[in-house]
Amino acid sequence: MKRRHKRIIFIVCCLAALGLATWLVLGAFKNNLVFFFSPTQVATKEAPVNQTFRIGGLVEEGSLKTESDGLTIKFTITDTANRIPIVYKGIKPDLFKEGRGCVAQGRVGQDGVFYADQIMAKHDENYMPPEAAKALEQGRDINKIKNSANEAAKTLSK
Repeated sequence: MKRRHKRIIFIVCCLAALGLATWLVLGAFKNNLVFFFSPTQVATKEAPVNQTFRIGGLVEEGSLKTESDGLTIKFTITDTANRIPIVYKGIKPDLFKEGRGCVAQGRVGQDGVFYADQIMAKHDENYMPPEAAKALEQGRDINKIKNSANEAAKTLSK
C-alpha cells in the first residue's frame, strides 16, 4: 500500500472517531437537558408529554394533601392564571409549604397530572428562580386582562 493510501485511511478513521464522539456528546446533552415551563404553558399544552421538564410557581393554599403512606403528596401549583395538579412521592423539602414558591421536575401524564421526581423549594423569602418569577408576572398580566375584559363587558351590558 502506498503512503498516500495509508494517509487517506488514517484521515477517514479520524473523521469517523470525531463523528462518533460528537454523536455521543450530543446524545448526553439531549438526555440531560431539562426545560422550564409555567403552569399556563402546561395548561395550553406547550409543554412536552412524556418528557422530563420543570414547572414552577406557587403552591396553592389549601391544596397540599399527604397520603397515608407518608411519602406521597398531592398539591396544586399556580402562576395565578392557571393551576396544575402535582403528585410527588418522596421526602418533601423542609421549606416546602403552601403559599410558597417551588419548582418541580418530572413529567405530565396523559391524565394532565404532573408526576414529579424532584421538588425544589425556595430557600428564603426573597429568592425566586427567574423563570418562576417571570411566569408569575405573566400570570398576573393575564388576570389583569381578564378582569378588564369582564369590567368592559359589564359596562357594555348596562
